[in-house]
Amino acid sequence: MYIPTQFKSDDVAAAVELMRKHSFATLICNDDIGQPFVTYLPLHVDLRERDGRPWPALLGHVARANPHWKYLRDRGTALVSYLGPHAYMSPTVYADTKRVPTWNYLAVQCRVNVRLLNERAEMDQMLDRLIEDNEPSYLAQWRSLSEEYHSMMMAMIVGFELEITELQCKFKLNQHRPESHAALRRTFATGGEAERELLGWMDRLNM
Repeated sequence: MYIPTQFKSDDVAAAVELMRKHSFATLICNDDIGQPFVTYLPLHVDLRERDGRPWPALLGHVARANPHWKYLRDRGTALVSYLGPHAYMSPTVYADTKRVPTWNYLAVQCRVNVRLLNERAEMDQMLDRLIEDNEPSYLAQWRSLSEEYHSMMMAMIVGFELEITELQCKFKLNQHRPESHAALRRTFATGGEAERELLGWMDRLNM
């Protein structure tokens, strides 16, 4: 991912927060003819430890009918992309009229090693965590269903764990143009949900 220095963040906690809030990710690896193959899917962010600090791993699944799991198995690596809040930025935030429109956004990209889940206990744990992320109240109902039904549903999916080997975080919020911040704040404050979320990140970055 192209990241100019002014937009690069090494804040792992901020990246995890973004990944959890915008958990519908894009999973990419090459297919059997070398072309990129894409699946859009929710992923659970599991915090572990690496080099004495918290480090995320990802859990998820695809339909067994989706050939993506075979590409993941055969390649062993993949790319995961998260797009957070994003919004148009008008050039009118500048006093100087010789400006052009742009787009502000937050994004996280992860290079990962892939491990398919082969144990039933791992599959159960992965599904429980995804349910807890998205609808915790459904967990009791899911657990109350028969083993026959669980087994039937499990047979229709392939679960995996994605070990993050490289994490890139990009916060494009016009940090390098402080003369625009006051007007940009006023614009975002009257905008929609994405603009207001971007404004919150501007506050977090003390812009």
